[in-house]
Amino acid sequence: MNLDQPNVLVHEYIERMMAWLLFVEPDSVPARQALQLGLGAGSLTKFCNKELRMKTTAIELNPQVLTACRGWFKLPAENARLQVVLADAAVEIQNPRWWGAVDALQVDLYDNQAAAPVQDSLPFYSHCRRLLTPEGCMTVNLFGRASSFARTVEKITAAFGERAVWAFKPTREGNTVVLAQHTPSRPKRELLTTRADIIQTRWGLPATKWVRVFKPVSS
Repeated sequence: MNLDQPNVLVHEYIERMMAWLLFVEPDSVPARQALQLGLGAGSLTKFCNKELRMKTTAIELNPQVLTACRGWFKLPAENARLQVVLADAAVEIQNPRWWGAVDALQVDLYDNQAAAPVQDSLPFYSHCRRLLTPEGCMTVNLFGRASSFARTVEKITAAFGERAVWAFKPTREGNTVVLAQHTPSRPKRELLTTRADIIQTRWGLPATKWVRVFKPVSS
């Protein structure tokens, strides 16, 4: 994170967690709901709340992470559009209050060694799908020594359906972001390119590059 510009997304994989923007009308974004599973340094939470002007909630297990984000990483205090829930994400997402309410679900749950995702099961991804609105998307950061891209994609595909899953090429650091749609669609390249131009102009994200390195997992 750049502390002089705390709302800017610095790392490539964090930027790619915003690829759900390609699947919605840009003007509709402020009326949508974002949910992060895992607060991390608060980058996605701050961007969705401050830059996209979305109603944004993060679910974080460790209260020390929340303290660090507020004390060091300039996470704003809670308000009408920003909330942090201290809870086990796998348990909290089974609360009916979230079902069908989330447009952008961003999953970045790792252990202390970043060896593997903390949650990586078919039931977990099925619960994630249940959170989404019809136009909603889940983005997941896959990284770690013990993680298996193929096995994880198989579970996500089983939960969301073959035509719902998209993936980026890996970044230089080894992160692969996977996106899954609640309702599968295959937007024409012209539409994706048009939206990418708007995203890049409006929010400063490298979306035109996304279109070149992002594709459905199945044909």
